[in-house]
Amino acid sequence: MPEIDAPEMPDAPELQDASELPPVIGRVKWFDSTRGFGFLVSDELDGDVLLHFSVLREHGRRSLPEGALVECVPARLERGLQARRVLSIDLSSALPAQPRSPISANERADRKALSDAAGEFETVEVKWFNRVKGYGFVNRGDEDEDVFVHMETVRQSGLGELQPGQKLEARVAPSAKGLTAVELRASH
Repeated sequence: MPEIDAPEMPDAPELQDASELPPVIGRVKWFDSTRGFGFLVSDELDGDVLLHFSVLREHGRRSLPEGALVECVPARLERGLQARRVLSIDLSSALPAQPRSPISANERADRKALSDAAGEFETVEVKWFNRVKGYGFVNRGDEDEDVFVHMETVRQSGLGELQPGQKLEARVAPSAKGLTAVELRASH
């Protein structure tokens, strides 16, 4: 039987997945345990890394808290970056468990009333938004009062990442804690 020179044989990991990238460390941006996925952000990569619950199983987890540090092996797929393997999880920087929403049960039940009380869409500018914390604020331009924006509202709008200075359109309603954006859309 003829011998095969080892240099001619491709490495097993390359056969397994040629699109895998070197390991990176990222912070959990958000994770929706109901839907079974979330995203990591890493200074080492351009773009968010999809984190599916299936890669957490070998660590005995189905989800991760926002802010946790994760070392993973990402892969560049057709739809973007995705964690293929999780090497380690550091929960020391994770945010403390928060209730699912800072909106009380009464306010949540009354969300329709908030929406009904909101005005027409108006131009607003993002003051700041922190996905890890799950909220931020926008300004109406000439008014001093900040308008609260919850992560849930951003997700429902499909806008993705909000950046300071970004112009949007929002429907704003008064709530028990001040002004709240109840609906967002890209500025026309």
